[in-house]
Amino acid sequence: MDRLNLPLSQLGLKLLAVALLVAALLWGAWITQQVTSSPEQRIVTVRLAETIGTFVEEAARADADPAVVQAASLAYLKAAESAVADMGHDGRVVLVAEAVLAGAAEDATSELEQRIADKLAGEKQP
Repeated sequence: MDRLNLPLSQLGLKLLAVALLVAALLWGAWITQQVTSSPEQRIVTVRLAETIGTFVEEAARADADPAVVQAASLAYLKAAESAVADMGHDGRVVLVAEAVLAGAAEDATSELEQRIADKLAGEKQP
């Protein structure tokens, strides 16, 4: 019966110690789960040379000032680089299709083209 007659301060310290131990164990379990779980990765390909080649052909056919074509080309290349980087943020591995020798990876070229168009449209607005 000695244990039940502890002063209130000793009982409070023991309860605090137990609560801290439980919290540390729960945190340890959570951090272990976070470290050991990896996001699902998908491999996709984009036909980057074809996409850029199409833009270059259209720019060559346009009757525009060379400085305007150069500025548009630079903007397009920056948008393409940014779009490819954005595509890789959600756990996807983005490979250039021209560099892939074999395999059946998902083709995400249409998504790339849409992202480039969105970025170019966003730049033109003030």
